[in-house]
Amino acid sequence: MLKTTKHLAVAGLITLLSAGHALAERVQPFILASSGAGDFAGTVSDTKNKLTGAGFEVVGTHAPYAGAEIIVITNDEMKAAARKSERGGYGAAMRVSVTDNAGNIEVAYTNPKYWANAYRMASNLDGVTSKLASALGSQKQFSSGDKELTAEDMRKYHYTFMMEYFDDPSDLASYGSHEEAVKAVQANLAAGKGSTTEVYTVSIGKDTEGKEMTLIGVGMKGKNDGDCSGDVYIMSRIDKDTPRSTAHLPYEVLVYGDDVEALYGRFRIAISMPHLPMMANPDGGTFMDIMCSPEAIREALTAAAGGDTSDF
Repeated sequence: MLKTTKHLAVAGLITLLSAGHALAERVQPFILASSGAGDFAGTVSDTKNKLTGAGFEVVGTHAPYAGAEIIVITNDEMKAAARKSERGGYGAAMRVSVTDNAGNIEVAYTNPKYWANAYRMASNLDGVTSKLASALGSQKQFSSGDKELTAEDMRKYHYTFMMEYFDDPSDLASYGSHEEAVKAVQANLAAGKGSTTEVYTVSIGKDTEGKEMTLIGVGMKGKNDGDCSGDVYIMSRIDKDTPRSTAHLPYEVLVYGDDVEALYGRFRIAISMPHLPMMANPDGGTFMDIMCSPEAIREALTAAAGGDTSDF
């Protein structure tokens, strides 16, 4: 009788562990909506129409290099969810990419569940996921390689020891008011400070700390081909897999209360491609290839924010 009881207890424990594992499903940064032969410009136009038809607002587009266009979207669900957590404004917009990958036209988008948890939001944005899948399709998740990450993992993610977490942003500049900060960033972007350009602005409202949030997307042109902050410089060195992770771009700054901040590059780049090794990748692309980029990005974004760049 005792032996039978022990067997039942063990079986019950195995069942509970299995159930827990099933619930902790793997998440990856991007979702491939479709892939195949087609017309790039036509696919971009068609994708925008599908997104607006699904109730999304297209707030900006970014074409960082030939054969790549990113469509940035928001809706009421994203903005409402962003207000329910501290600094949740980073999740108020999602990115949809169209990429010509050697003649293959890939449509992909940021996986809402992955990014919502990376940004420690109070919602998985399930409604956004459903609408994107219905409008564009959902073939598979990608951009983590063999790395197994769950939603819970993303809430405490950092690439490796001593590297930044979500709550270790770069403080770029401070102003007398939120409105003044937003206007200053937009003016600096319009002037090309830091070799940057504005892609979009999303006004969000106050978070759980009572701080006003505005998310501003930033294109990084770079001063020249060797500028480590440039979109082309970075993506040409690390985005070598198929499908492409084009929807990593653009970067963003968050006007948070009276301050301007940005996620540090070692966090922001790593959450898009957490599978990339530090060095020695036979398939090409390592973080050592862009070792100069996190600080270069911080300098460019500091200039765009109107902050002090004298220490760079």
